[in-house]
Amino acid sequence: MQITSMHFKARAGGKLADVKLQAALRKLQGNFVKGRAERMLELDNFEDIRSAAAAIRDRTLANLDAYLEEFEREATARGAVVHWAETTADVNRIVCELAAQYNVKKAVKSKSMVTEECALNDALETAGIEVVETDLGEYILQLAHEPPSHIIAPVIHKGREEIADLFELKHHLPRKTAAADLTREAREMLRTHFLSADMGISGANFIVAETGTTLIVTNEGNGRMVTTLPRVHVAITGIEKVVGTLEDVATLLRLLPRSATAQSVSNYVSLTTGTAQTGEGGPQHFHIILLDGGRTKLLGGDMQVMLRCIRCGACMNHCPVYQSVGGHAYGWVYPGPMGSILTPTYAGLENALDLPHASTLCNQCGVVCPVKIPLPDLMRKLREKQFERGLRPWLERLGLALWGWMARHPALYALASKIGVRVLGWMGGADGIIHNLPFGSGWSAGRDMPAPQGKTFREIYGERK
Repeated sequence: MQITSMHFKARAGGKLADVKLQAALRKLQGNFVKGRAERMLELDNFEDIRSAAAAIRDRTLANLDAYLEEFEREATARGAVVHWAETTADVNRIVCELAAQYNVKKAVKSKSMVTEECALNDALETAGIEVVETDLGEYILQLAHEPPSHIIAPVIHKGREEIADLFELKHHLPRKTAAADLTREAREMLRTHFLSADMGISGANFIVAETGTTLIVTNEGNGRMVTTLPRVHVAITGIEKVVGTLEDVATLLRLLPRSATAQSVSNYVSLTTGTAQTGEGGPQHFHIILLDGGRTKLLGGDMQVMLRCIRCGACMNHCPVYQSVGGHAYGWVYPGPMGSILTPTYAGLENALDLPHASTLCNQCGVVCPVKIPLPDLMRKLREKQFERGLRPWLERLGLALWGWMARHPALYALASKIGVRVLGWMGGADGIIHNLPFGSGWSAGRDMPAPQGKTFREIYGERK
């Protein structure tokens, strides 16, 4: 997936004017926001579980090399083959080599954001291999040739009528509009692919060091079909997804579905350990690819805490910016607050200048994060790095430099404040509202600002004192 995060502002403006998108995004409030709050009330000790989950993630990150080596040792002992990929290009190369080794003609996939990072589908199709997405949302997007707009509900930006039109065009069947009928049609289309695929490709929500197990959490049966029916199974995930024990996974799973889809439990939690044994069904070959892809750059630095992320999507569901512009405006795999940190750190700060600023810093994302990532703090740190590296516009840097100089000279600062507040009071006019803020037209284009009273806080405080 090509990174277009540098166009965030322009894209966001278009998304705000998209009536269909705005109607679709309103579903977040009922489906995910309200539902999550209700599910969390089921836990008497929610904050304790949240703290325990954060501690689990920190423990593995502090000893990441040891846990990964233990995972490789245990997975290998059970018949799996573990591959290490430094870059996304390495992932694509390894998968294409495996496809050639096993004479793969068709691959079926369950939903995987890491493979979106790699643009794996394009690489396989270039190698002459048919690739079929089997998650319903991802399947719809594959037909539409669009990237996902949400990591949990990838097709949330589309309405039922759009999907009905798409199915009629691509499937050449009579148009259907009922959700059950559309789902049935997709199942019938996908069934032959499950049965004829040579390779199944999945991600992994977690990998367990003590048993060499990969684990996926899904709400559709496609995940199990992908990981059990083809003769070759390839699981691809980031190195940060490792946890120590199955008990650790159990703790994290108390939070993941509640945070992601407002469910107490997901429909399917599938654990895969090794290859099929004698007399068992399932893949004869199991390969696990562990991707760095920029993750080790975060270790030991200000951004390490971001590697706690369990990809639940709660931060974007509650973010007022994401709720207004959707996922495509962010320009890469990960949207919302998580994407505002991951994209600059993985793809380069210079390639995503607007994303650390795509936030009100209201901390809704930090409050709902199940592993207590201080997302607004991390965005502030990225803003500081941008300023230090001279990546912000010169006028903005000049303004901040002048403000900093004034702040170090209290008498001048007080005088400038007196003049400024009186000018703003005059601009408010008879109704006391500023409709066009100088140097802030982007902000006041969509909102009005109450004009100050014409006095500074110090003046008002002094009078009351």
